Amino acid sequence: MSMQYAPFLDAIPQDLVSASDYSRYAKEHLPQTIYEYVVGGGADEITLNRNRQKLDDILISPSLLQDCTNGGTNTVCMDEKFRHPILLAPVAFQQLAHPDGEIATAQAADLLETGMIVSTLSTKPLEDIAENLTQPKWFQLYFQQSHEFTLSLVRRAEKAGYTKLVVTVDAPLHGIRNRAQRAGFVLPEDISAANLKDRPPLPRQSFDASQSIVFQGMMSEVPTWDDIAWLRTQTTLPIILKGVLSVADALKAKQLGVAGVVVSNHGGRTLDCLPTSIEMLPLIRQAVGPEYPLIFDSGIERGTDVFKALALGANLVCLGRPQFYALAVAGALGVAHLLRILREELEVTMSLAGTPTIKDISSDSLI
Repeated sequence: MSMQYAPFLDAIPQDLVSASDYSRYAKEHLPQTIYEYVVGGGADEITLNRNRQKLDDILISPSLLQDCTNGGTNTVCMDEKFRHPILLAPVAFQQLAHPDGEIATAQAADLLETGMIVSTLSTKPLEDIAENLTQPKWFQLYFQQSHEFTLSLVRRAEKAGYTKLVVTVDAPLHGIRNRAQRAGFVLPEDISAANLKDRPPLPRQSFDASQSIVFQGMMSEVPTWDDIAWLRTQTTLPIILKGVLSVADALKAKQLGVAGVVVSNHGGRTLDCLPTSIEMLPLIRQAVGPEYPLIFDSGIERGTDVFKALALGANLVCLGRPQFYALAVAGALGVAHLLRILREELEVTMSLAGTPTIKDISSDSLI
């Protein structure tokens, strides 16, 4: 089956005013199988639903009568300047949403002065995406079966001007995604990972009755802490680990010389029954200290969500599914509009909370 696209909007409807509106519109613009694949979480979607619930449970405590006339959302993280603290998370196979895929997303990110993390599993070559970005661009790395091919991806990212490597460590294999299974989702034949087209064929494996296709098969290719240590010796790019959810793993990453971590449960798409990122964020911040870079991921849909994550210790936040929905609805225009909505929501939240700058946001701003 090849990919067929629904008509894309060339103007934003009056009733499309939030990230959740893009989710509502996307259901009309995407094939049902693809929509279910993207919107769904792991197994019973307990983690997916808790992501929203736990963010909603946090309340904001405004400080009144503050002078916000010199306010702004500018921030600095790991020696890079950001117009605002929202990053586009690495989202795979974006041609599932739009024929221009990651190129359209990059163009929108550049227009709205937004950093972007480009996925190993992008449908456009990482070099082509980089050419459309003057904003901070980071490359998300999935370790490959061989160190040699993994290193070839790193070298391409270095040459293309990416400034950080974001190594995803919480998804060594797909979680149990029942919603996608029920919908019958399969990757269309004309959608593929452009960066992996030269990957050597995987060796054929055989198993006896005492072995598992999961443990002795899929997990045999998964990186370990030793591989992270090896990668540090192979590149000068700062390495960030994405998918950290425990204090112990965050401390180990810091001790190993990892530049920062993304506190994330993969949007509830891998292991179900995990804690939420917003629950673990303050615990990890307390453990690693005030200066160690932490990035929040999983559940961001509002400017108030961004504010809450910053208040609990994040330096930056990642935006995942909503960018896919916006891309499916209106291409680059949709992603740009979505980013403008979130940036304005954050500015309004900061102003009404009496915290005119990012540095003014702290746990004192929350109940």
